[in-house]
Amino acid sequence: MKHILEIKDLQDLARRRVPKMFYDYADSGSWSQSTYRANEEDFNKIKLRQRVAINMAERSLQTTMLGEKVTMPVAVAPTGLTGMQHGDGEMLAAKACEEFGVPFTLSTMSICSIEDVASVTTKPFWFQLYVMKDREFVGNLIDRAKAAGCSALVLTLDLQVLAQRHQDVKNGLSAPPKLGLWNLMDMARRPRWCYSMVKTRRHDFRNIIGHVKGVDDMSSLAEWTANQFDPTLCWDDVKWIKERFDGPLILKGILDVEDAKIAVKTGADAIIVSNHGGRQLDGAPSSIEALPAIVEAVGDKIEVHFDGGIRSGQDVFKALCLGAKSTYIGRPMLYGLGAMGQQGVTLALEIIAKELDMTLALCGERGVANLGRSNLYHG
Repeated sequence: MKHILEIKDLQDLARRRVPKMFYDYADSGSWSQSTYRANEEDFNKIKLRQRVAINMAERSLQTTMLGEKVTMPVAVAPTGLTGMQHGDGEMLAAKACEEFGVPFTLSTMSICSIEDVASVTTKPFWFQLYVMKDREFVGNLIDRAKAAGCSALVLTLDLQVLAQRHQDVKNGLSAPPKLGLWNLMDMARRPRWCYSMVKTRRHDFRNIIGHVKGVDDMSSLAEWTANQFDPTLCWDDVKWIKERFDGPLILKGILDVEDAKIAVKTGADAIIVSNHGGRQLDGAPSSIEALPAIVEAVGDKIEVHFDGGIRSGQDVFKALCLGAKSTYIGRPMLYGLGAMGQQGVTLALEIIAKELDMTLALCGERGVANLGRSNLYHG
């Protein structure tokens, strides 16, 4: 579409088309949102080194993530309630990623289940795991991911307790949404979203309902989830999870050098430098601020990935220059999905790829594997 030129355009369209509680869920952080804002703002402080008169023919964005060939060094991050941005959202996003050639990561807290996504894809996707107190359920989740052919497990480590996200509390966030007068009026102003929801039967957390003893409806689910995130999660649990999955393991939520060093010792295959999109510890550093020290400490021992604040191909470029092997996008995918469904996810990926390719050329590089600090302007 002619008027969709950058991720911000998709964001503006999603804001108009998605009910407020679900748009705010995607587009907000915890507490004062200082870390959420810093994730984006700190990218703007990094300047690029422009080069000229260098042969830029035959450029390529292709690389690998965990040995898998990818069209560009970008994966879609796990995001909860994706199916509330658009009906069957996880399934549509997974299909878009498969067609584009980048990994899709399904969240534990998805609306569409592991099996739903597997039913509409032909290549393996990744699964993100939250560790709950109910370890039987956690083990079954891992087994279901294996049975669905998931080629990597992403273990999130930074949600032992759930930080307060003021917008979600104020909006009374729930899936499906509670049908109060205000919510009904808000949804009525968004007919495209309503139509996508009417067409699907998937309106709740299908990885959980029907898979936990005694959790068969929304009321029992709410009671179960309220106390399930496990504050006792520790590094010893990583070994059990790695053995149970018996495949590539990625540890998400690493923001500290000491934690990165410990992560290497677990035998994990990759880490993701991430602050949960600014949705957990408000006041923590931005992901891009934390990245260089972690790369310096462990970058030759484990694959270092990056997540947090990417809104353009130039942001991807900057993260790669600072040592990330690959990157993840969460909100740009959600904006695209909320704005235009599967087509919007594809468009978001296309925008990121085009911007990354143009930045490569203007900085005098032909491939993403060559990027480093020498591509940044140091004054």
